[in-house]
Amino acid sequence: MSGPPRPLRPPPRPAPERAATGTRLAWLDVLRGLAALAVVFDHISYYVLQHVRHIVYQWFDPGNYGVFVFFIISGYIVPASLERKGSVRTFWVSRLFRLYPLYLLAVGIAVALYFAHFGSIRGENSDPATSVLSQLLMMSNVLDGKNLPNVVWSLSYEMVFYLLLTALFIARVHKRSSWYALGFAAAAVAIGGLLPRAFFTQNVATPRLIALVADLAVMAGLAFAVASRGMSRLLGAGLAALVGITLLAFNGGWIWPWEALSILALMFTGTMLYRAEQGQYPWPRAIAIGVTVFGLAIAAGLWHSRAWGLPAHAELLWSRRWVSAFMLAGLTFAAGLAFRHVRWPKVLTWLGLISYSLYLLHPLVIEVYHHLYPSRQHPFGVQVLIAAGLLALIIAICSVTYLAVERPAQGLGRRVGRRLDARYGPDRIPAAVPAQEPAMAGRGHPAAE
Repeated sequence: MSGPPRPLRPPPRPAPERAATGTRLAWLDVLRGLAALAVVFDHISYYVLQHVRHIVYQWFDPGNYGVFVFFIISGYIVPASLERKGSVRTFWVSRLFRLYPLYLLAVGIAVALYFAHFGSIRGENSDPATSVLSQLLMMSNVLDGKNLPNVVWSLSYEMVFYLLLTALFIARVHKRSSWYALGFAAAAVAIGGLLPRAFFTQNVATPRLIALVADLAVMAGLAFAVASRGMSRLLGAGLAALVGITLLAFNGGWIWPWEALSILALMFTGTMLYRAEQGQYPWPRAIAIGVTVFGLAIAAGLWHSRAWGLPAHAELLWSRRWVSAFMLAGLTFAAGLAFRHVRWPKVLTWLGLISYSLYLLHPLVIEVYHHLYPSRQHPFGVQVLIAAGLLALIIAICSVTYLAVERPAQGLGRRVGRRLDARYGPDRIPAAVPAQEPAMAGRGHPAAE
């Protein structure tokens, strides 16, 4: 997402939650599947279809496009899940069982491939204690970690969003999505270029100590948010969120602070669009704010990227890719909303269901292929066949891991949540009264779930 080339770029999140009716939001699965294919192409094309990649990258970055679509979807569906459940405990239990089983499997496979000399773990072996601490809470990219597997950088920003969302929900100010979207987008432009990267780990203490302190603070804060009541719950959630936002703003890794702030703006824009779709916020205002947020995020990239000092031609290419990826991501989500009532083929929705497996595992498959067949010199027709074969293999593997790991873990998470409710009582937080999405022009509109 920024100047110099970066390692494999992932989609960020697992498949969407279930709707309040108990049926899946199929159009979100379709969008997620489309975004996953864009990201897989971005990564495969490092090794095959290089000529096609060169042509595409003159105008468009499919990796950025996929990431932006995924973050908008996260903002659309994750707050809705928390608000529908009304329970911080249930929300975090579901996150734990949704994210960690496959994540641990992917880490294990990456380590096994390393010891089998099939891949690299990119420096984690030089300081395994720091690596474990930086990735314990999936926040490696804001703890100056090495990201194992290296695609998990995006999960750091998902986790910060979860922490922030939890604090806002407990404080009963989570309905103000439009203000948060505009605020983070404006901050990306105004101060995004002034904030440092990896400030704490380079200037305050060792990476291991920073990671340890951050992990302890976040876990302690979440423990109070989940297990306590009253003011201590709010203070715990606030502590965890403050640590997350501070790390995002001052200790980011692969991406720049203005990119991280733009990501949060995209997520809250997705939340605002959810409220508009539910009739809680006027569509004309939501569209105007959404366009403004996208414009500010684009402006942040065009302005702050000049600090890289790229040659004029390289700067032009990067700018075109940045603008087109943002615009197409927004148009893709808008098209999904417009056709949300269409009955989609199962083959398309299946890609959305397995997208978290695609996210974590496809780089490992590509890495094994590159180890076995390092040569990139093939006729174009052979490259097409190789890419199709890799894609088919990736989808097959990820279908198995979804059925064998993800889906059972999700079911277990739901059962654990019910047992906790049965033993300790419901953990629902009453909705704020009145529950409103603040109007941008002086008039409030209902925002109750």
